[in-house]
Amino acid sequence: MAAPFANSVSPDPALVALHRFGLGAKAGDDFGKIAADPRGYLEAELKQQDIALISPDDPRNAGLLDSTAAIQASMAAAMERKAARAERATAVMQPMAADDPAGPAVAKAKPAVPRVEAYRDEAQARFDKALTAAPGFVERLVGFWSNHFCVSVAKAPVVRACAGAFEREAIRPFVLGRFADMLLAVEHHPAMLFYLDNRQSIGPDSRAGKRRGRGLNENLAREILELHTMGVDSGYAQADVTSFANMLTGWTMAGREGRLGEPGSFVFNANAHQPGKAVLLGKTYPDGGMGQAEAALNDIARHPATARHIATKLARHFIADDPPPAAIARLATIFTKTDGDLRAIALTLIDMPEAWSTPLTKLRSPLDYVVALRRAVRATAGNEPQRSLRWLSVLGEPLWRPPGPNGFPDRTDAWVSAEGLKTRLDIAWQAAKQADDIGDPDEMLAALIGTSVSAETRQAISRAESKQQGLALLLMAPEFQRR
Repeated sequence: MAAPFANSVSPDPALVALHRFGLGAKAGDDFGKIAADPRGYLEAELKQQDIALISPDDPRNAGLLDSTAAIQASMAAAMERKAARAERATAVMQPMAADDPAGPAVAKAKPAVPRVEAYRDEAQARFDKALTAAPGFVERLVGFWSNHFCVSVAKAPVVRACAGAFEREAIRPFVLGRFADMLLAVEHHPAMLFYLDNRQSIGPDSRAGKRRGRGLNENLAREILELHTMGVDSGYAQADVTSFANMLTGWTMAGREGRLGEPGSFVFNANAHQPGKAVLLGKTYPDGGMGQAEAALNDIARHPATARHIATKLARHFIADDPPPAAIARLATIFTKTDGDLRAIALTLIDMPEAWSTPLTKLRSPLDYVVALRRAVRATAGNEPQRSLRWLSVLGEPLWRPPGPNGFPDRTDAWVSAEGLKTRLDIAWQAAKQADDIGDPDEMLAALIGTSVSAETRQAISRAESKQQGLALLLMAPEFQRR
């Protein structure tokens, strides 16, 4: 099934900018202007101040709560209201005297209680950002890093409620900053600490460990080394994982009772921290409370293996499933020379010849496809964000719900299957039926794909029995699907 997406022709520079680096064409995009200076088109977005941020103060994001702690506070309040309702319901269901003039006991109607659906509101804000961005290179970077440092809403209601806030707080502010700063923000965030079970990790020799008889949970330490930084087979040993887990003890999230701090916020619990020095990757870190693990994270962020691991993943995401070794080497060198400056690395990506000469053979991931489709069609019919969330689920990439800590796969063979392509066709047809206005098919081809349209695609669309069918075929064309 991979054959329809093969292409040995040098790609159109405008399509490289819009598909490989961006989120796809939308109304008003000028292919000729983009093709004249595709690098400049992308660089202009990187120069915009705070372009990655989603602010709760923006009227368009009125449903967002301003922090993870605020989200947790709203959840705690909702739980208290639920408990109070249950208590009242129990009271009114008590047996009444047979001769009571009010008659037999009947459960009273539940009072209306406002319900905060943080996941839905965060999803809507994320989609709105992606649909309005031009070209969307920064949003693609946000998606890359959010999948690299992933959490899953399937873990628990707590993570479901704050997965979007995690992306807003730990990813977006640093997506064009320093890798070490993003790493520290991610590993401090309550969503990550909850997702990888660090709240359950207690130093065996700490005061809490001696009192409770509980010990380490190594999940966070292992995934930081294996997935977030150095990569598997990069030279660390099991002893390093255990030592690092000891260093991370005490990193936790304040609970609803607020004994350690504001509910839902990061706190360091000294009573649960393993005392003493620790050795990681041959370096000894003196006992320093929370600062011990922070020092280790800063060192790991600068490790040569981390530079190569991140460079490989970026090259795979933006260039090819099997990226050119020279591209990986250059990205790793820039990562090291700039101390993990992610803006410099993004500029290096769009400056590499391989990014513009390598054919567009990668299949858009489900998230990329749904966003590109919505940018192209501009459909207002349907219920958002539920419609897009439903499409992502049936395509196998539900928002903020990866199958494991390693995130969703980033290779074409993970998404190319007969069933997967049939589902894309069904969604393309749904989107075509919901389109606000379908113009001339040839004009839509030019608006969405430019001049890089094969004779086969043009012929298939010209034979369509209706404008809706023609648009659906366009949204399934190899030129639209590839990036």
